[in-house]
Amino acid sequence: MKTLGHWIGNKPVESASGTVGPVYDPATGAQPTQVALASVQEVDAAVAAAAAACPEWSQSSLARRTAFLFKYRELLDARRDEIAALITAEHGKVHSDALGEVARGMEILELACGIPEKLKGELSTQVSTRVDVSSIRQPVGVVAGITPFNFPAMVPMWMFPLAIACGNTFVLKPSEKDPSAAYRLAELAAEAGLPDGVLNVVNGDRTAVDRLLSHPDVAAVSFVGSTPIARHIQAEATAHGKRVQALGGAKNHMMVLPDADLDHAADNAINAAYGSAGERCMAVSVVVAVGGTGDELVAKIAERAAALRIGPGDDPASEMGPLITREHRDKVASYVAGAADQGAKVVVDGTGFRVEDHPEGFFLGVSLLDDVRPGMAAYDDEIFGPVLCVVRAETYDEGIALINASKWGNGAAVFTRDGGAARRFQLEVEAGMVGVNVPIPVPVGYHSFGGWKQSLFGDLHIYGNDGVQFYTRGKVVTTRWPDPADSGGINLGFPSNH
Repeated sequence: MKTLGHWIGNKPVESASGTVGPVYDPATGAQPTQVALASVQEVDAAVAAAAAACPEWSQSSLARRTAFLFKYRELLDARRDEIAALITAEHGKVHSDALGEVARGMEILELACGIPEKLKGELSTQVSTRVDVSSIRQPVGVVAGITPFNFPAMVPMWMFPLAIACGNTFVLKPSEKDPSAAYRLAELAAEAGLPDGVLNVVNGDRTAVDRLLSHPDVAAVSFVGSTPIARHIQAEATAHGKRVQALGGAKNHMMVLPDADLDHAADNAINAAYGSAGERCMAVSVVVAVGGTGDELVAKIAERAAALRIGPGDDPASEMGPLITREHRDKVASYVAGAADQGAKVVVDGTGFRVEDHPEGFFLGVSLLDDVRPGMAAYDDEIFGPVLCVVRAETYDEGIALINASKWGNGAAVFTRDGGAARRFQLEVEAGMVGVNVPIPVPVGYHSFGGWKQSLFGDLHIYGNDGVQFYTRGKVVTTRWPDPADSGGINLGFPSNH
């Protein structure tokens, strides 16, 4: 069995912790790989490598950094199919979806290639007699990134390319469930010429996470994952004086107004709810059917759900793959099994689905629940699987009140032909990312990604301009170059701007 260790100082490092975790092929249930789970000492070694590289890299020219980034982008572009195959093998998502993940991650790398523009400072001349003031941004130091299983390549690329471009060094702790894609990204960074210690990958579990949160040489922490862990990350990291951005969970709503094209809405509900087996923090998990749209919309969604092709991610015919683990599949199924007892109508039940030639795979069919209400487990919890809930609302006002009552505020969408209603929705909905006839409004790389309420802990969103701000510190420099003719002299008065 293959054992995946760590990547420290631009070379593979075998773990000495003696502790490993399983890495499954979700399509077969087999375990082809085990991953080392780092000890505190191994985390310290990764941080030490990053700290040793930091002084030189932080002082490197923007030309040197961008030369690496352009070369790295070239390598990733040539290897995107290989990276997607690693994602499919360990996460289970279909290959086309994995390719899309790599492409969206590369958007942030492309943003990082333009870092000289992003790091331009400001200058005010002659604010006082022969006094100039400039604002500059400098790197924060060693940054840690802790990333989830559902996007094992994209979310790391949301973090480290921009952090490195800003002059920081980086320690990445990917999910132990599917770590190979992140490891391969680090290998390719070394191949592209990144100096030793600038990017390190340490695999592990909570031991590794907690050490990164407390390590005195880690200046900032980026995290994407569930709300309870995001809250823990923020509390622990800030208690140790670190800068934190921690993105949590979600329960994303898609409101369908009576004037919407219901075929278009049904197609998009299917795509947004069941893509990547629902294991997306931006998946639509609740459709709010307004007015008389409910019955027809539910029928259209159910018809499309029945035609979905579910199978191994490496089969080109598959539209949806398995879930990440057997335990997660069973937990997702439990929400469907208990829905009827809580008053919901189970329109489509995918819990009995099996793939005949992959009997041990972690497959689950898609499910559709109607007449769902707040207070039901399927509504209140983040299921993170292929379960779509439909809630009925009589009016727009009732629907918007329902959405805004959610403890999460990651994303929300409205489907309508009415520009006035769409404008009102985008202003009134309490969510950080809004789609108008777009079901998964993940921003492009030069805008920032992040939610509101319990979907974000910290002040800054990830990537885009917020990412540059997070990975840098502002400094203001006030300069006076006296005229040689000035005699100077002593003046104990408070400086004034004259």
